[in-house]
Amino acid sequence: MDAPPAQEDIGPYLKVGSLLHGAGVHVPAIHAVDRERGFVLLEDLGSTPFLTELRKPARASVLYAAALDTLARIQIDALDAARALAPYDAAALRRELELMPEWFCGRHLQILLEPAERELIERTFLWLIDQALAQPVVFVHRDYHSRNLMVLPHDETGVIDFQDALAGPVGYDLVSLLKDCYIAWPRAEVERWVLSYRQRLLVRDVSSLSGSSDREFLRWFDLIGVQRHIKILGIFARLWWRDGKAGYLDDLPLTLDYVRDAAARHVELREFGLWLERRIVPLLAMANTRAREVKP
Repeated sequence: MDAPPAQEDIGPYLKVGSLLHGAGVHVPAIHAVDRERGFVLLEDLGSTPFLTELRKPARASVLYAAALDTLARIQIDALDAARALAPYDAAALRRELELMPEWFCGRHLQILLEPAERELIERTFLWLIDQALAQPVVFVHRDYHSRNLMVLPHDETGVIDFQDALAGPVGYDLVSLLKDCYIAWPRAEVERWVLSYRQRLLVRDVSSLSGSSDREFLRWFDLIGVQRHIKILGIFARLWWRDGKAGYLDDLPLTLDYVRDAAARHVELREFGLWLERRIVPLLAMANTRAREVKP
């Protein structure tokens, strides 16, 4: 790793990596550190990305089982370690949500939100924040998805890009993995994986993390997913308009579909979901076409 100190602090990476390693998670081993110059000599986790393997026939069940086992170590064996992390609090959740009206609605779709629309968005955001803060708190990787996992020998899961970890909602990393913005699965399959993960929590005797029922656990999963995917709509739009990374435009439709699907499943989000269908969905394809015709 080459992280010039004037531009990047390697401290969070080293701290979070040490916490995860202590919980038995396979993160890159640290062989040497030069803090003054920002150099770290790391273990090479190979060149087999999780996403590439997922797309091969009959691999998903095996790989997700391994990734869910690793997530259980993060959430159970690193539960005490989560106290060393900053909280995924209301301010952090709001900052993320605000990326959507600014970058996705305003910059990408080029719409001027009416006062009533802003009021609806504000009510929805406040409710989503409340729902997130009501979930049990665990160690949250924050980007536990197929592009930040590596397939190691014997299908062990290697974990990277963890330096932004926080202590936050139990459903967050689970939704990052199973409602991945880079690959989608049928709802029935996703629910099966979610509930198999809940069983891992119950078997490990951490019922405080597993909710009172399958229904409550699935609700936690869906609702924190709405927060995450609203944020990602803003991030993907910003990655193009600010950073010139066009590839993320292709991932916007699936990300929006996740929000639409969850909004249709939960009555509290019905009005927001109807607004998405009426105001946002018809504009996305045209906005993506327009974006590809210009340089940001």
